[in-house]
Amino acid sequence: MTGAARPQGHTAADPGDGTRSVLVIGGGLAGFSTARQLRALGHTGVIRIVDPEGLPYDRPPLSKAYLLGHTDRAGLLLADADWATAHDVGILTGTVVALRPDAGQADLADGTVLQADVLVLATGGTARRLPIPGGDLDTVLELRTRADADRLRAVLRPGLRLAVIGAGLIGAETASAARELGADVVLIDPVDPPLVPAVGPELARRLHDMHADRGLEVITGVPTSIERHGAGHTIGLDDGRTIGADAVLVGVGITANTALAEAAGLETEAGVIVDERQRTSHPRVYAVGDAARIRDSDGTLRRRAEHWESAMNTGHTAAAAIAGVDVPVHGASWFWSDRHGVHVEGVGSMTGSGSTVIREIDGQPAIAFRVDDDGYLTGCAAIDGGLAVRAARRIIDRRIRVDPAQLADPTVNLKKLAR
Repeated sequence: MTGAARPQGHTAADPGDGTRSVLVIGGGLAGFSTARQLRALGHTGVIRIVDPEGLPYDRPPLSKAYLLGHTDRAGLLLADADWATAHDVGILTGTVVALRPDAGQADLADGTVLQADVLVLATGGTARRLPIPGGDLDTVLELRTRADADRLRAVLRPGLRLAVIGAGLIGAETASAARELGADVVLIDPVDPPLVPAVGPELARRLHDMHADRGLEVITGVPTSIERHGAGHTIGLDDGRTIGADAVLVGVGITANTALAEAAGLETEAGVIVDERQRTSHPRVYAVGDAARIRDSDGTLRRRAEHWESAMNTGHTAAAAIAGVDVPVHGASWFWSDRHGVHVEGVGSMTGSGSTVIREIDGQPAIAFRVDDDGYLTGCAAIDGGLAVRAARRIIDRRIRVDPAQLADPTVNLKKLAR
């Protein structure tokens, strides 16, 4: 943990001067959403986004449509040059290497110094490397950026043996896409099945079993080493087994990019600490997206959220705080994923106290509900059940008590329960 306590004078209400200049550091969804929402709220000050990759682009398609060649680089863009011009948002290609919050300055790697009244950190995260011998090999692939996807796509070919370490959302999506492209895929994870905290054990089991059904080799084990032998690799497991592969991809989550914040003296703890208005410990600086970690008014530190909607929502919250208007109230957290031709969605939390209710369709678990001890819905996950998840979200947000028997009954329309 670094940084000092919040300075005196950093009050619950921001000045809301619509002419203040804003520099957004990071061109992912969170940074872009901050800039876009500021303009939507009528902010007239200078707005600039600086990112090493220039124009903001979307990340979720990297493991799906982009990897499969169903969309191109232009299709990834969140905003093109015409949008930036029309909305008077400057897009700068560059890498920020230092912040000076008191002066409102950001130093770029090329020596340029950018000035702004407000700085917004949207630095995201870096793919986590395995802390094992060989985990830092430059031939071990990851999937976090467009360049990562390009590198992986250049390697994938029919008959290539790809080992994917980590069967969470990114690992499963990438393994599915690689299999569709003709690769022989071995999927390694220490947990069987993964994703229980996200979707519950019943859906997690069904989803994980899809891999073997689609011809993937699924291995439960803990990698202890990765060795390179010419053009191939050998992965050692904790039980003594070894797995050979032409290529290795690691998808075991991300590490928040907090280096800029730490060096600038901002408070950090496994993320850049912010309040419910996305304000950091310095009154001039906000943080949004994967790198931000919210401390509630009672002092509780939330876990960082690493989902698409959360990135957008934190950008909208920061924009409202900067503009001096009421911050939006967001509904229960929501995520989605795709694998092997099925669509997965989840909302709320599947891990709280209470019980799980399963709705089966055609004899298989299709929707899982988490109901607390007082009869309120706290979470829902579904396979190819987006309408059900949307109804569940309304039920959660409106604090409607539910009947478990109705949740389990596939003939009951969930939209009626949400009214």
